[in-house]
Amino acid sequence: MRLASFNVQSLRLRWRDGEPRLDGARDADVPADRGPAAEALDPEDRRLTAAVLARTDADVIALQEVFDQATLDHFHDHCLRVTGIAPYPYRHCIPGNDGRGLDVAVMSRLPLRSVVSHASETPASLDLDVPDGVDPDLPVFRRDCLLVEVGLVTLFICHFKAPYPDALSTWPVRRAEALALRRLIARHFPDPTSGIWLVLGDLNEPRHAAPTRPEAAIVPVTAPFSIDLLDRLPAAERWSWHEPFGPDLGCPDVMLASPALAQRWPDACPQIIRLGLGLEAAHYDGPRLGGVGLHRPHASDHAVLMIDLPGAEE
Repeated sequence: MRLASFNVQSLRLRWRDGEPRLDGARDADVPADRGPAAEALDPEDRRLTAAVLARTDADVIALQEVFDQATLDHFHDHCLRVTGIAPYPYRHCIPGNDGRGLDVAVMSRLPLRSVVSHASETPASLDLDVPDGVDPDLPVFRRDCLLVEVGLVTLFICHFKAPYPDALSTWPVRRAEALALRRLIARHFPDPTSGIWLVLGDLNEPRHAAPTRPEAAIVPVTAPFSIDLLDRLPAAERWSWHEPFGPDLGCPDVMLASPALAQRWPDACPQIIRLGLGLEAAHYDGPRLGGVGLHRPHASDHAVLMIDLPGAEE
């Protein structure tokens, strides 16, 4: 089984003049990504998004920042299928808690035994002791935690709160999400060390620690609770995101495996596919897809994470 995870950066279907159109891989907080000139690049962005995913040829794809089911289906039918790869008949994008409607999603060629949203869970419903400033009665996940059972593996697909406006003020939110994720895993697997599970998605842990905070917000779901499969890569290769127009790199995207999964596939090593990053990500000097520009067009400001787990589809 080949798994991939990709933050596709603001994928949304809109209707303009009676025609469907996908937003490009751009954010409203970047001035260069606003206005008619930026909008004109949207179709090329999404061609590149589909081309990167086609290169993975993954059996199951976890996605972040998808607006809704209609967006997912349109992207699959009108962008991804055009590349000629085999279709993904099992597709789910369940409404989450993001105010802009950017949710997590899954596409699969393999039958899915279950797809379960946890968007309605609160710290109180999960009996969590959360940091000060986190309301125990409001949804704990800023988007969702999607539980997907496929083959031998249970996936937990997440997208945590971004470290904006700053890492310090948002630390409690991500810590609460990490505690909730850990609780859901433990609820599904009474012995999490022996279950075959994998956390995929964008946990938005900043590269630099928040001032006055002694540790990363996502510590509850990192070692020894899980094994970070990206640690199987050389340290210099562990980056999947770059700051627009800046030199900063980060790795908010994760593949956190249960100890049992890591032991079962000791040679499984992730790949980080950067073919669709803009040329501004100059730290990467490898090949790129045709049509990639300095900032845009690009597939996303994130790279794709991919891993092979032979026999996991059984």
